[in-house]
Amino acid sequence: MSTCVTITNIRAILTQPAGSRLIVVRIDTSEPGLYGLGCATFTQRPLPVKVAVEEYLKPLLVGREVDRIEDLWQLSWVNSYWRNGPVLNNAISGVDMALWDIKGKRAGMPVYDLLGGRCREAVALYRHADGSCPEEVEENVRRWMAEGYHYIRVQMGGYGGRAGSMHTPEGAQPGAYFDDLAYARSVPRLLEHIRGTIGFEVELLHDVHERLRPIDALQLAKAVEPYGLFFLEDALAPEDVEYFETIRSQCATPLAMGELFNNPREWMPLITGRLIDFVRMHISQMGGLTPARKVAACAELHNVRTAWHGPGDVSPVGHVCNLHLDLASPNFGIQEWAGLSDAEREVFPGCPEVRGGFAYVSDRPGFGIDLDEAAAARCPCKSFVDTWTQSRLPDGTLVRP
Repeated sequence: MSTCVTITNIRAILTQPAGSRLIVVRIDTSEPGLYGLGCATFTQRPLPVKVAVEEYLKPLLVGREVDRIEDLWQLSWVNSYWRNGPVLNNAISGVDMALWDIKGKRAGMPVYDLLGGRCREAVALYRHADGSCPEEVEENVRRWMAEGYHYIRVQMGGYGGRAGSMHTPEGAQPGAYFDDLAYARSVPRLLEHIRGTIGFEVELLHDVHERLRPIDALQLAKAVEPYGLFFLEDALAPEDVEYFETIRSQCATPLAMGELFNNPREWMPLITGRLIDFVRMHISQMGGLTPARKVAACAELHNVRTAWHGPGDVSPVGHVCNLHLDLASPNFGIQEWAGLSDAEREVFPGCPEVRGGFAYVSDRPGFGIDLDEAAAARCPCKSFVDTWTQSRLPDGTLVRP
């Protein structure tokens, strides 16, 4: 009979070695030297997550057995009565991933082996290529291709395009302005240039970032069809997902959706209705590895692939969790990769290695990544008000970012 190991302490560690504020949960156990790490990063609201972890989940879970991952996830989810919110989901995620890390260490196995073992040797990644004009985007696409990347997301001027000169009313409020219709017209022009100069030897992706009204998103999805996108991401806002049926019925552009989802009722109809081709939830936003592995299995049954959210506001621990699930999922599609800075690699020893457009994780037990708390403390989180999420249309109307 195995020795009962219990939770002795839970902490939320905040650090900012690069641009985003990161939250990592550490669980210590009754077995000396045994601990686990999990990602709880909600970069726009880190302090409420820290409180949720240390003031609510810690008293609930200290003294309980580390092996009961599913039971502890369910307990954490229902104990607050109100559920499916981003603060609590991220707090639960940090605990959940840390318990999987501990499980792997106790078993002497990497987490991907606990999930059924490798389906592939490495994880194909996609990178982001932006620019102020099609020629500059092309240059950045070629740069990633030279490093071995076969999947590249192309944007021109960021999400929604650059503001430039717009016809705004007097007294317009400050904000991150963009012209949604000008942006929609620019995307086919960008893709036409890239395909005309580079051809079809590279897979292209594009992120609408929910910046269009449903009818305009439909027109864009149809307009980009000749350019063979690997997928069109977040064509609609979560509040407008019913329109996916309209888009699906009128064009064959592959669709990816999910980074803002935190409620199962948001992603389940899209999977079971076969209205999207890729699920790309933010794993800490949806509550951790425990729900994500179930979604991956459900998506597999409906011939939907995975493309988990992997931007800069995911900690290296969260990125590694994505990769372990990618390795073990037969319906893996692609993995977003924002890259890791030298500072992040110093704070998080054991980060994945990237070669030729593929990510390779270590075969060490658990997630195989650690946290240098002294280095993390040298990179404290800064207090600031986000500006990019203050998105406005030319007339000053505040819209979803």
